[in-house]
Amino acid sequence: MRKTRTTVRYANRSNVTRRKTVLKKRRWKSGRKKGTKAYTFIIPSRQQMPQAKDGVENGAEIGMNDASPHGGDTHRPLLSVIIPAMNEEKTIGAVVREALRICRDAEVLVIVNGSTDSTANVAKRAGARVLTYEEALGHDGGRKAGAAAARGQVLLFTDADIAIPAEHLAPYVQAVLKGTDVALNDYHGPVNHNPVHPVVEAKHMLNSILARSDLRGASMTAIPHALSRNGLEIIGISSLEVPPLAQAKAVIGGLRVRAVHHVPVGRMNAVRIKKRSGPDPLSQVVLNDHLAAIRWITDTLGPRGGYTDLQRVRNLAR
Repeated sequence: MRKTRTTVRYANRSNVTRRKTVLKKRRWKSGRKKGTKAYTFIIPSRQQMPQAKDGVENGAEIGMNDASPHGGDTHRPLLSVIIPAMNEEKTIGAVVREALRICRDAEVLVIVNGSTDSTANVAKRAGARVLTYEEALGHDGGRKAGAAAARGQVLLFTDADIAIPAEHLAPYVQAVLKGTDVALNDYHGPVNHNPVHPVVEAKHMLNSILARSDLRGASMTAIPHALSRNGLEIIGISSLEVPPLAQAKAVIGGLRVRAVHHVPVGRMNAVRIKKRSGPDPLSQVVLNDHLAAIRWITDTLGPRGGYTDLQRVRNLAR
């Protein structure tokens, strides 16, 4: 009898990783057919939707008055999508196109700041209204600038480097239209790692201090998230530059804050710097933002952040 050799093939690590990447891309594939201009709008027209809550607008605070930036056009769209961008020419086109698919009555604002590439031109060709700043606005500064120029009843914030399909952006807009003031990404960070990343811990801790442990790690630091016009009025545009502070003001201000839809931005966000000596500067900024939020809470509600001291009589313990 002739002997035959059985060859067993095992998938190596690179093949497994490649297969996972393909599956992830398929899972997040957009409903827009490539090469077509007939986009499918996820949210119906304004006439078919319930009216969103619209607070009394303060022109001085939010940077708007009866004269709009478009030469007297007073139309206020249902949705404003705000996208800060810095050197994102490779991805900004796809990000804008997905944002425009959410609903017909929408404006997409791309805040190009400190860019040295063709981000602004690509965004304009994709259909966005572009605000250009020669200097970089700093982390989250683009959100503040975009909100000041936005005219929509709902403000949706996302980033220029992650093309999230419209089907996964629309739930945040729909939540605000149904009464939510702050619609957060139901993303809590990798809590099973040992040790847990300090930024993930900070997000959970802030929600615990705010007596909103139900939110777990959901945070305005993460995209996507959406605000109602009334929510923006309560929070204040200047606070958007410090997202944890904005979140604290929203909760303590009595706004309806909910985690409404899960988008795994941790997996989708590309790691641009693989090797780094010393602490991550972005993580330090986010941690300092959380400290600023806690400082505001104690300044507003007292040194214990609004919690009681129970039966302690501290003036006797000297």
